[in-house]
Amino acid sequence: MIVHFKKDVDSIIVNKFVAQYGAFHFKKKDYVVAITSSSLKEFDLSYDDFISDTFVFNDDIQLASKKYLTKKRSVKLGDIEFGGDSKNIIMMAGPCSVESKEQIEESSLMLKSLNLKILRAGCYKPRTSPYSFQGLGLEGLKLLDKMRSKHDLKIITEVRDSSHIEDIIEYSDIIQIGAKAMYDQGILKRCSKINKPILLKRGFGTTLQEFVQAAEFILSGGNENVILCERGIRTFETKTRFTLDLCGVAYLKEHTNLPVVLDPTHAMGHAYGIPDLTRACVAMGIDGLLIETHINPKVAKSDASQQLDHEEFKKMFNSLHPIAKAIGKEII
Repeated sequence: MIVHFKKDVDSIIVNKFVAQYGAFHFKKKDYVVAITSSSLKEFDLSYDDFISDTFVFNDDIQLASKKYLTKKRSVKLGDIEFGGDSKNIIMMAGPCSVESKEQIEESSLMLKSLNLKILRAGCYKPRTSPYSFQGLGLEGLKLLDKMRSKHDLKIITEVRDSSHIEDIIEYSDIIQIGAKAMYDQGILKRCSKINKPILLKRGFGTTLQEFVQAAEFILSGGNENVILCERGIRTFETKTRFTLDLCGVAYLKEHTNLPVVLDPTHAMGHAYGIPDLTRACVAMGIDGLLIETHINPKVAKSDASQQLDHEEFKKMFNSLHPIAKAIGKEII
């Protein structure tokens, strides 16, 4: 259940309700929002005079549900806006990992040549093998910060675990919570207490219910800037890395009020299939794309097989505009 308290209700009343029902709560403009388990269908009548609206749900997809907010939430990032009524599809592109100043400089220049504004690159890599490249860590974040200042870019980068969450918050414009960290409640709860956009990736063995409930951890702390990212799920198929769940994307668009971004790079796992898959994503009218591109993928220190080189990326990017236009959208 979601409860809206009336304007300027005494905090004593709110705190009593929160304690009685184990509710989350946060201040929104001049009223308080409280959220309980969906198992609660009614509250003590003594609160009637203090509550303006109630919303009852059958499951714990509540703040993210279109039954609560029928209009899609909007995310603003400086002069960039997406979700809501915006016609923008944001393109977030760059290498899997920051590897050197020269490499990330080339990536930044390539984005600028296409008038793109969001650079993606990892600094803390959640690798499957302990012997694989783990990222440059804080050094990588500082390189991204230099690119942001020098080239007027926004930065999206991934938090691997709670040990470096504060550094990620300081240096990034969008915080990416990866598929392997989606269940880390320490990360989710910390991100719920800031106002920066959070891109939450679906775990590769995660149901849609579990995915959106992870988003609820962030929303219930008061951070409304949550973006859902579908990046492929594990199926019986072995010829591709994962299977991009476009059916799941249709569900998220229909039933949730959150912007939806797609990551065809991690789903496909092979560069040859990414352009076609990306075009299919755009045709679905999604809110953003997350694409890996490297100046020379053959020597990339991580995910070499799935990164487009810069010329391949440019060719693919130019092919997206007619598709976006056909559905009334624009790639930025």
